[in-house]
Amino acid sequence: MSTIALDAMGGDNGVAAAVRAAAAVSLAQDTGVLLVGDRAAIDAELRRTRYDASYLSIHHASQAIGMAESPRAALQAKPDASLLVGARLVAEGAADGLVSAGNTGAAILACATYFKTIPGVPRTALAAVIPTERRRGPHDDPFSLILDVGATLDASADALVAFAHMGSAYASRISRNARPRVALLSNGEEAHKGPPAVVEAHRRLAADARINFIGNVEGVDLPRGTADVVVTSGFTGNVVLKMIEGISDTVMDMARAANRSRLAWKLGLYMLRGGILHLRNVTDWQQYGGAPILGFDHPFIKAHGRSSDRAIQNAIKVAAKAARSNLCAEIASTLAGKGGLTG
Repeated sequence: MSTIALDAMGGDNGVAAAVRAAAAVSLAQDTGVLLVGDRAAIDAELRRTRYDASYLSIHHASQAIGMAESPRAALQAKPDASLLVGARLVAEGAADGLVSAGNTGAAILACATYFKTIPGVPRTALAAVIPTERRRGPHDDPFSLILDVGATLDASADALVAFAHMGSAYASRISRNARPRVALLSNGEEAHKGPPAVVEAHRRLAADARINFIGNVEGVDLPRGTADVVVTSGFTGNVVLKMIEGISDTVMDMARAANRSRLAWKLGLYMLRGGILHLRNVTDWQQYGGAPILGFDHPFIKAHGRSSDRAIQNAIKVAAKAARSNLCAEIASTLAGKGGLTG
């Protein structure tokens, strides 16, 4: 059985959402959860919900890092912060992976403090899931994985190649897609398009039989599900991710506003209800739960800051799957394979 450490104090919804998520996971009796945070606050929430004490435990941490705090300064000022303590517990073997909905920058630094970088990884990558209109192949995962989305703003060719292999391993283990299609995000499908790092990464990946590289994709291909794994620099990936989130929120806000405005619009929305429900389901990131920071020797799943207990529960399940499938060891084995990252 895998045990996942959960930062109980992170995220916009605080300890209540984290405890409800951990309690729900404990009742499934297949994954242990180690809640890290203020014991009194956690106990108060546990008294309000049903859980299985055999699959749930608490490690007290007296401090918490806020979403708006400076990551480095907060970690230095708060050595007993739940996020930092959770990373240490995983590194010490008390848990097999870590989940947090808290401060992203602090999460990356906390992992860097206690976890080791996998040999062959020049830079770690923060991944994210993006909704797609359709999926090709035997699996029905409605999301593609995009990385990096903020950890490495200006990625070298070495980093992009490593991202491709890490993303492929993640999609294979977590989405159970035996041969995920991997692509580079660029401004054209041609191999010579894009900045020098992208062009060089394209050359290397195209010659690498270990990966199902399909070439370059453009922004228009992302929602179409053309690739299962999309590789880019952290700067570009973060812009893409925020744009997609904004479009989804805007469409749903417009539908709600139209429903309140006029009877004719209400009737029109009723006629379109099937499509609107499909859009809501496709863009529901909470069903996935979270996305990984890849490149460390232990799994870390970053849940969205606005995560509900349902989303955190799903993030714990993803972390447990990553731990049980030896994802980090698989990435290490791939990057240590014949040919390495250069050539």
